[in-house]
Amino acid sequence: MSDDGEWAVGTLGRVEARDRLVNLGLLAAAGVVWILVAILVTTRDPYQERMAGYVGALLIGLATGLVAIPLAWLVMFARHRRIAYQGDWTRAARRGAWVGLFVAILVVMRLVDVFQLPVVLFLAAIFVVAELTLSAERQ
Repeated sequence: MSDDGEWAVGTLGRVEARDRLVNLGLLAAAGVVWILVAILVTTRDPYQERMAGYVGALLIGLATGLVAIPLAWLVMFARHRRIAYQGDWTRAARRGAWVGLFVAILVVMRLVDVFQLPVVLFLAAIFVVAELTLSAERQ
């Protein structure tokens, strides 16, 4: 902080305690889920136990979604010049859900041997168009 009470150029300023706690809580939850993923991956074989692959896909999707939520919020927070607008957490949660769902679908596609680049690019395009449609500014 500079002598005149304003934040120096290049610093992120203050994040409210509520937002900081939500960010840290989501990252902690993601850490717990990643530990569950590590336990599942090291103890189960998805080709021996079919359900292990689907549970793994669900856990990996959940973990990446939980990591993506605070990252999406922080990107919006920085983009809005350190101002948290109403609806930013909802938008971040929706984007995290998209990321988690996309990753879970990719893992399942790999599990059942239908993973192909054109299909993945098509799915990515669908997710991007859906998010652009939902986050469009309404007049």
